This record gives sequence, C-alpha cells and structure tokens, in this order.
Amino acid sequence: MTASVPHRTTSAYYLQAVASFGFATAALALGIAYLPVSAWMRAFLGVGLLYVITSAFTLAKVVRDRQDEGAITSRVDQARLEKLLAEHDPFKVDGI
Repeated sequence: MTASVPHRTTSAYYLQAVASFGFATAALALGIAYLPVSAWMRAFLGVGLLYVITSAFTLAKVVRDRQDEGAITSRVDQARLEKLLAEHDPFKVDGI
C-alpha cells in the first residue's frame, strides 16, 4: 500500500491568499473609517470587523484540527488493518 502524500499549497497560492485577506481587511477598515456616521458607530463597526476576523481564524483552526485528528485516526486504523492482514494466513489449519 502506498501512503498518501499530503497536499501542499504553492507559494503563489499562499501569497495570493495573504494579499487577498490583507486587501479585503484594509478596504473594509477604510470604508468604516470614512462612513458618514458618528465615531461611536465607526468604533462599533471596527470592533465588529476585528471580531469577525478573529472568529474566522478560530474557525479555520478548529476545522484544520478536526481534519488532522481524522487523518491520524484513519492512519492508526489503516496500520491495524495492515497488521491483521499480514498476520492472517488463510491456509493455516487450527490444531495442526
């Protein structure tokens, strides 16, 4: 059996994701800063923006951790199955 190779992202994809996140955050922060509302409303929206960003990072970490846990469990189960199959001899007769 061949072991599955984890998929790795390219540097360009990583850079695009970071740049996109930075651009979206800066654009929204700039939009909040120039809204024609009171300072309290801008502050509320700014705190909301920060809360959404931190909760998105937390959600991404939880999803990643759950996937890693599933992969580890799958590898342990696969190793157990391979060990059982290696030890099993279908032509062995008990008592002889």
